[in-house]
Amino acid sequence: MPASLLYALARPLLFALDPETAHNLTLPALRRASALGLTAVLPRPAADPRTVMGIVFPNPVGLAAGLDKDGAYIDGLAALGFGSIEIGTVTPRGQAGNPRPRMFRLPQANAIINRMGFNNGGVDAFVANVQASKFYQNKEGVLGLNIGKNADTPIERAADDYLACLRKVYPYASYVTVNISSPNTKNLRQLQGASELDALLAQLKQAQSRLAEQHQRYVPLALKIAPDIDGEQVKEIAAALLRHRIDGVIATNTTLARSAVDGMAHGQEAGGLSGAPVFELSNRVIAALRAELGDAIPIIGVGGIMKGADAAAKMAAGAALVQLYSGLIYKGPALVRECAAAIAAAGAAQKVSA
Repeated sequence: MPASLLYALARPLLFALDPETAHNLTLPALRRASALGLTAVLPRPAADPRTVMGIVFPNPVGLAAGLDKDGAYIDGLAALGFGSIEIGTVTPRGQAGNPRPRMFRLPQANAIINRMGFNNGGVDAFVANVQASKFYQNKEGVLGLNIGKNADTPIERAADDYLACLRKVYPYASYVTVNISSPNTKNLRQLQGASELDALLAQLKQAQSRLAEQHQRYVPLALKIAPDIDGEQVKEIAAALLRHRIDGVIATNTTLARSAVDGMAHGQEAGGLSGAPVFELSNRVIAALRAELGDAIPIIGVGGIMKGADAAAKMAAGAALVQLYSGLIYKGPALVRECAAAIAAAGAAQKVSA
């Protein structure tokens, strides 16, 4: 049975459950299916390698952080054909996150609101899960490890948490993402401010240099930013990325804007809004970053990809790669292959026209 049909049959059952409950059932089921070899029949995207941040990605469609916060389901997710898998966000110490309910579907808008709050088991458990995965052990592909700060760490000590996580995850990562853009940890987005960002990036680059020497391997750093920034903030962030020679930027995280979901059930819940309403917001940030950065720093485009054409549009806006999350919830795993095919087709058409 085609994956798209199988998901179409399963979706009503999953959507009848609380979103977090459905999430907590689906991922273990995917892990079991992978362990039994049942996912081997899933069609995978055609090879379309892209070299970004010095890393060869088998195809340009990755999994965004947030789906697998603890790295407990890496092998199951790898079976879906992603060109890269990003896990986390992880914090130095385990934390429960915000009280439930903390995730809400808005089907009318193909959207999700979450206020999870970096719920995870802490960096030591996270690293143990990475080490236990066949994906890591067999060097099967690109693995991004996404790091953050604990909720109870004062914002002026945030760098300590990022540095602690970086030291722990560095040996196991293809690249490390620094998440300063979740709206669900108090004051976190304050780190996107010019002076705060400058100080944080300076410390991270110094640590990266020491770790590269220690481990005899250079692991790129990417910064994940919010869609809720204006043109001047984009310029400041781009300048900081260039000044500190950060290897990549991920645009974008979830939005606090609610205009697209006004009047809908759950539309005014607190948290970050993801899915289709973020599509244009993130594209604007991608295009603005590309105008500032040129080809100096690659952009990974995230936000609102619901079909192949959306992924191609992200690339046209200036992204070198894309990532999926909410689209998987609404469209299922067939979206990975659809997006990879659309990007390849758009690239082929561009070559012909050139």
